[in-house]
Amino acid sequence: MGGKGANQAAAAARLGQGCGLRVYMAGRTGTDQFGALARTLLTPFGVDLSALREDAAYPTGVALITVDAKAENIITVAGGANMALDVSDVEAHRALIHSASALLLQLEIPLDITIAAAEEARRAGTLVILDPAPAPAQGLPEALWRALDVVTPNETETRLLTGIYPETEKEAAQAALKLQERGAAHALVKMGARGVYYRSGTQEGFVPPYTVKAIDTVAAGDCFNGGLATALTLGKPFAEAVRYAAASGALATTRLGAAESAPDWHDVVSLVETGRVAGQG
Repeated sequence: MGGKGANQAAAAARLGQGCGLRVYMAGRTGTDQFGALARTLLTPFGVDLSALREDAAYPTGVALITVDAKAENIITVAGGANMALDVSDVEAHRALIHSASALLLQLEIPLDITIAAAEEARRAGTLVILDPAPAPAQGLPEALWRALDVVTPNETETRLLTGIYPETEKEAAQAALKLQERGAAHALVKMGARGVYYRSGTQEGFVPPYTVKAIDTVAAGDCFNGGLATALTLGKPFAEAVRYAAASGALATTRLGAAESAPDWHDVVSLVETGRVAGQG
């Protein structure tokens, strides 16, 4: 199972099971076997699927993933029902968006619907966290920048959004500042195995990478965002929440698969507090 929305929902739900949080996934699947499979696989994570609609006119979205010799992933997406979302989906789930502490968004649905959902959340005071993936070559529209609170690009997405490929801490700092200047109150630059740089208001900092044995980076960024949303919902200060997010992403690389690689809250806390993976030396 995959898809950025499903992966982030699964990660947040698995983390939330350890600390009393409830996670909903809103979107569409087809009425095909893949749609049924997605529901079957998401349920054990604890994701509430009441806002996940079935669309008989389109197949369920599919992501095809390959992994190279360096454990980096290459993904091809066939959007299917994901790309059939329209304003009725936002309207149908307005109450859910308003009651949420955080709304996790990605760009694997129509861009205008991402904007509409973000604007609805902004009106309600719900924190909007955007993973700008896959990042459009032309960048993000101003309407989306105005509606988001947190943006979390990886290196490639950072280059598309700022013109800077962040290979060093200094370059990441420059990119994070540019992201803030575009409109994000909180900007995180995910640098993979090189760590995470963040700016939150006038506060900034760098979280070095956790030492883990990485075997598969698929969905690591999604687990990062699930961890960030969980930590912020639990009231962690932003700088501390980034550490929990980084630990969530790091632990995901130690397991095979996409959603299946999501860690639980106990293991994340252990890595943050001890710097070691639970069960290892």
